[in-house]
Amino acid sequence: MHPADQLVLIISRIYRSGLTTTSGGNLSIMDDNGDMWITPSGIDKGSLKPSDIMCVKADGTIIGPHRPSSEYPFHRALYKIRPKMRAVIHAHPPGLVTFSIVHQIPDTRILPQARNVCGPIGFAQYDVPGSEALGQKIAEEFRKNPEYKAVIMENHGVVLCGENIADAYQRFETLELCARTILNAKTLGEPIYLSEEQIQYHESRLPDNFSHFMNVSYPSDERILRAEICRLVRRACDQSLMSSSYGTVSMRWRGNDFLITPSGVQRWDIDEEDIVQIKDSMAEAGKMPSHAAALHFEIYRRNPKINAIIITQCPSLMGFCTTDSIFDVRTIPESWIFLQDVPKFPFASQYEHLDEVAEVFRTRSCAMLANDAVIVASDSLINAFDRLEVAEFAAKSLILAKPLGDLHPITDAEVEDLRIAFHVGK
Repeated sequence: MHPADQLVLIISRIYRSGLTTTSGGNLSIMDDNGDMWITPSGIDKGSLKPSDIMCVKADGTIIGPHRPSSEYPFHRALYKIRPKMRAVIHAHPPGLVTFSIVHQIPDTRILPQARNVCGPIGFAQYDVPGSEALGQKIAEEFRKNPEYKAVIMENHGVVLCGENIADAYQRFETLELCARTILNAKTLGEPIYLSEEQIQYHESRLPDNFSHFMNVSYPSDERILRAEICRLVRRACDQSLMSSSYGTVSMRWRGNDFLITPSGVQRWDIDEEDIVQIKDSMAEAGKMPSHAAALHFEIYRRNPKINAIIITQCPSLMGFCTTDSIFDVRTIPESWIFLQDVPKFPFASQYEHLDEVAEVFRTRSCAMLANDAVIVASDSLINAFDRLEVAEFAAKSLILAKPLGDLHPITDAEVEDLRIAFHVGK
């Protein structure tokens, strides 16, 4: 894909996700010729076209119908400091801006994959936006630590780099998810962070316990499920219910055979050929299923009425997953009808106690894994997605209500009335 097309694709994602404004933020890509492709200054981010993207040639010649971004100086400075980096993202997402104005850096130990995706993070001192001085301060911060690929800008926003634009975007999105998770956790109580040992344990848990089979067939009913999974993943990403770095979707195919999203592929970019078929407890050759494949298998094996599972990280739900706060959906009757009381399991339960987690779905459609994810399961993928939306909306409402005063859940007797009226099984 041409650099201009890549930039339009990513800035459109950022804008649609509410992570920048019409006038805010800028992206660039350095191509193999040493030419920088960069978003223009003063042009609506919600309607950019490839023809709007500016090119600053290696000799300084500017090509295009507009002016390059006013932040061009720090893009140029960063590429000089990090010649192996080929993409830069600067934006003002709400969570990271909040950290920038209190002069703090999000602790990425809040989520298991985030430390590996984001790496260590710097903090650049304030200077006038668009100035050469700001560019030099950002470059100097990146120069301090060769492992920095993200820097919080004091009272401003964030700048990130990557080996390509997808790499930079994954880091950007994951760091913002950390920021929002911490902010939600702070509203509820005190965030709980993972230890070094817990993070290493998670990273080591690749699904290598699956044997592989050759001669895979893709009949029409299987291909329909692949397409449905891909549509759902993109929809979840669009609604910030899933991020580039985390999220698993599966669908039962025949018996206990199922299809599942892969490990190591950014969620925005998953296509039908990436989906992994699990058949007779084996994975199709040449593909690596999700970390959570064993848990999906166990849920399907124990619960024949479940046909779809989603495991993901949403900002509000992760606020509850990363504190001792109880996700009490009895405060919202409609949410309780869909979810009932939502249990929370200790971190790493999906690996060490997957039978206990799977057993919950005999009577529940939702469960939480501390500092890891939320799990929803149902008889169809759209119903599982609906329950995920309900859970995230409920979590967001509870967090917004927290500063107002005490929550007032309905009584046990009122819950029993709901159970009878809506035929909710015990």
